[in-house]
Amino acid sequence: MGHNILLVEGPNDEHVMKHICGNRNVPVLDEVKPLGNVESLIEAFPVQLKAAGEGDVVGIVADADIDLGRRWQSIHDALVGVGYESVPDQPVAEGTILDAPADRVLPRAGVWLMPDNRTRGIMEDFLQFLVPLPSRLFDHVQKSVASISPADRRFRDAKESKAIIHTWLAWQKEPGMPLGRAISARFLDANVGQVDVLVSWLMRLFFHNSPHPSAP
Repeated sequence: MGHNILLVEGPNDEHVMKHICGNRNVPVLDEVKPLGNVESLIEAFPVQLKAAGEGDVVGIVADADIDLGRRWQSIHDALVGVGYESVPDQPVAEGTILDAPADRVLPRAGVWLMPDNRTRGIMEDFLQFLVPLPSRLFDHVQKSVASISPADRRFRDAKESKAIIHTWLAWQKEPGMPLGRAISARFLDANVGQVDVLVSWLMRLFFHNSPHPSAP
């Protein structure tokens, strides 16, 4: 039996993935490993692939950030450099999965780019899908964040989704709950369609429950 290893950016991502897996009955992964930031994560990905043993499966969850194409290109080049074949030119919407080349000792590999493999963004953009809707409170959160004047706005536009999701959690019954625990507390709902797609990718990648979609 090989090991199932999921690489993520940081501790928040680690706890979000673990709580989603726990709430959706995904079998326990051998390791969910935070690397500190996206640069370290992408640098470590090919190293982990080359170090993997027979039967191992290695997945990566990374933020697309402001440029999905550029982020995918860096991961694409890493996969090709290690020896994977037929790496798609763009991420698969349902999550990318690559079988090991027949002539190399490499693991089955998977890539998920937050929020949905199709648009730019980060983990917190994905978590906004989990906000129970309709919600007048969430509408108020979004309007409040958007109404901050430029002089008082301390965060970059690319981080606005962080401000929104943390404001949402700050206004709950137990203010300021960490992202992972907020899923178990149902301040964020893990039973929405967007989570279905992520869970399907995890199951297909690590547990081979069904054939994975073909690349575009």
